[in-house]
Amino acid sequence: MAEPVIIEAAINGVTSNEQNPHTPREPAEIADDALRCFAAGAAIVHNHVDVFAVHGDVAGERYLEGWRPVLAERPDALLYPTVNAGPDVQTSYSHLPYLAEACGMRIGLSDPGSVNLGGFGDDGLPAGGVVYANSFDDIRYQLDLCAEHRLGPSMAIFEPGFLRCAGAWSRAGRLPRGAMLKLYFGGDAGYLGGVRGGVSFGLPPTPAALDAYLEVLEGFEVPWSVAVIGGDLLHTEVARLALERGGHLHVGLEDHAGSRKPTNEELVQEAAALADDVGRPVASSDEAAKLLDLP
Repeated sequence: MAEPVIIEAAINGVTSNEQNPHTPREPAEIADDALRCFAAGAAIVHNHVDVFAVHGDVAGERYLEGWRPVLAERPDALLYPTVNAGPDVQTSYSHLPYLAEACGMRIGLSDPGSVNLGGFGDDGLPAGGVVYANSFDDIRYQLDLCAEHRLGPSMAIFEPGFLRCAGAWSRAGRLPRGAMLKLYFGGDAGYLGGVRGGVSFGLPPTPAALDAYLEVLEGFEVPWSVAVIGGDLLHTEVARLALERGGHLHVGLEDHAGSRKPTNEELVQEAAALADDVGRPVASSDEAAKLLDLP
C-alpha cells in the first residue's frame, strides 16, 4: 500500500481579511477553521495569533484559546504555533515549553537559515518585507529546545541553504526526532507587503526547482512537504510531482495568493483529491504522528 500523504494546513499567517475574507483571526474562528480542515483531511494545522514578543505563557494562552475547543473534539489533533517574534531567540521560542506542558503539543519549529522576505515595489525592484534572521547559534537553540521538550521540529526551508543546514544536523545525528522539512517555493502573486509582481526569494515552483531541492536532500531520510508562498501550490506541477516522489503537501491561506479566494477547507479538500488521484491515501493525525515518528 502506498504511504499516506500528510496534509498540513497553515490557516492564517500574516494574510489579512482584505486579502482573503475567509482568513480566521480570532480564537473562535481559528478553532472552527481548524476543525473543518481536520474533517476535510488535514493531519496537522498551523496558525498564528494576534500577540507576539510577549512572555511565553501569554502567547501560549492565546494559542490555547483557539486550540482547546479543537482538542476537546479531536484529542489526537496535531497543532503547532509560529515564532513569538521577540527581541531574541529565547523570547521568540518561549511559548514552546509552555504549550508542550499545557496541552501535550507534539510539534515544535525551527527555521534553519536567514532570508529577505518581501515582494516588489512600483518600480519593479525588490521592496518592503523584513529580514528574517536565524544565526547558527539561534538554530542550535531552537533545535535543542525541541529535543529537550520532545517536540518534532517543523522546519521551513525558504532557500536551499536552509536545507544544507538541516542536512548537517541530520548527518551529525542531532536532528530531533519527529522532524519534517517544508520545501518552500516563491510564487508570483506577492508576499509580506510586496506591492506587485511576486516573491523576491526562493526557487520557483517548477519541476527543475523540486529536483534541485531533492538533490540537496539526497543522503538523509527526513519526511518533506512542498508549499508555495505567494502563489497556488495546487495549480502548479510541483504538487503532483511531490506526491509521486514520496513527499507531502503544505497548503492554506498563510501562503496562498492569487485571483481566487478559497477557504482553508477547500484547499485541504483539493489536496486530498490530488492525493487520491495519485493513488496515495490521506493520513490521519495519528498516522502522521507515526510517519513522522513524533515523540
